[in-house]
Amino acid sequence: MNSLSTNFLGIKMKSPLLTASGTFGYGNELTDLIDITKIGAIVTKTITLEERLGNPQPRIAEVASGMLNTIGLQNIGVKKFIETKLDAILKLKVPIIVSVAGACVSDYARTVMELNRYPKISAIELNLSCPNLKKTIISQDVELLSNIIKSVKHISKFPVIAKLSPQVQDIAALSLTAQNCGADAVTLTNTFPAMAIDINTFKPKLSTVKGGMSGPCVKPMALRCVFDAFQKVSIPIIGCGGITNSDDVIEFILAGATCVSIGTQVLVEPKVFEHTYDGLEKYLKDKKIKNIKELQGKVKL
Repeated sequence: MNSLSTNFLGIKMKSPLLTASGTFGYGNELTDLIDITKIGAIVTKTITLEERLGNPQPRIAEVASGMLNTIGLQNIGVKKFIETKLDAILKLKVPIIVSVAGACVSDYARTVMELNRYPKISAIELNLSCPNLKKTIISQDVELLSNIIKSVKHISKFPVIAKLSPQVQDIAALSLTAQNCGADAVTLTNTFPAMAIDINTFKPKLSTVKGGMSGPCVKPMALRCVFDAFQKVSIPIIGCGGITNSDDVIEFILAGATCVSIGTQVLVEPKVFEHTYDGLEKYLKDKKIKNIKELQGKVKL
């Protein structure tokens, strides 16, 4: 068995390294640049029931140790995704996890029902960090979040992963709520709220004023979220936030993650999966560890 092989929700992966939703296109745009044999699974950009044009420009801004974005879930909608993208993605020799979002319960349910016809999909990741109809972050509305997870879990033919926002009072308690509602795993976390101002124009650098912060600067906060949740839940955790190399991956797994998602770093260094994979193999060999799962939750307190 490969020292990095990972069994996640019954999905056999070559490594615990996943792409983070929104940083790898629909799933196959970067495959000419990246050795996908080093990737455990591809998580698509978020798909919604209807096409979304996203937010107006500017919607990306570089900041110290990271970036801000306010893309606004731009995508072609689930039907066009199925018609023009899905077949090509499913031909890749790597598990595919489709990220899904909506503003209400029926949006999520109807989108997943469309995807149910394609059994080669490995799992669904519910993006619960987007606004609801009242423009409140879904993760901040526990009743809505619970209803979405229950509704999707009731109809989904795939494992259901809940991706939670860090903009909550107690991420561990929310993770436990997701578990109790039927989520098979949680992804922790999504971007952190932030803003930047252009000192020459006096204007915010994003059209929406505030956006989501990602990159190396959020790693300690995301790591804390994983550690806290691991103390309360029994379902697997995907760690996400600021991962740039194999050392970061090991930290997240020691904190309790089963897998990790690499996102922003892919945008600046497409080869990040290759050197991270190789770095993990070397670490395990040097430590005489047979499989990376032996490290899970083994932080010494």
